[in-house]
Amino acid sequence: MIEKIETSGKNYKIEESLKKYIKKRIGKLDRYLPHGSKKDVVAKVAVAEIGKNKGDKYEISAAMEIPGGKVIAARDECSNVFAGVDLVEAKLLGQIRRYKLEVQPHRQKKNWRNLFIKRK
Repeated sequence: MIEKIETSGKNYKIEESLKKYIKKRIGKLDRYLPHGSKKDVVAKVAVAEIGKNKGDKYEISAAMEIPGGKVIAARDECSNVFAGVDLVEAKLLGQIRRYKLEVQPHRQKKNWRNLFIKRK
């Protein structure tokens, strides 16, 4: 679980239920990170109320600072704050998977195949 999650609101007061939901959804993303970068991840989530009518639309943006200088960010607009957090979580998950493919080398099939071939 990501320990350092900072939440902030612009023109919107963040309630305790939303803070718990953000911690639950964004906090579990560390399980998809490479093992070496799980310790010091910092997540920042900002909720801004946009639109002319009060409570019309919300903009949710999240950024995860991974050790080594990498920042993974996502942003989405939605009419429901909780649904917006879910959408941002899905976007972050896709970016984390792409980051993990860049960082971790792939195993080559021929090395594994040689382990199981009988030699004479």
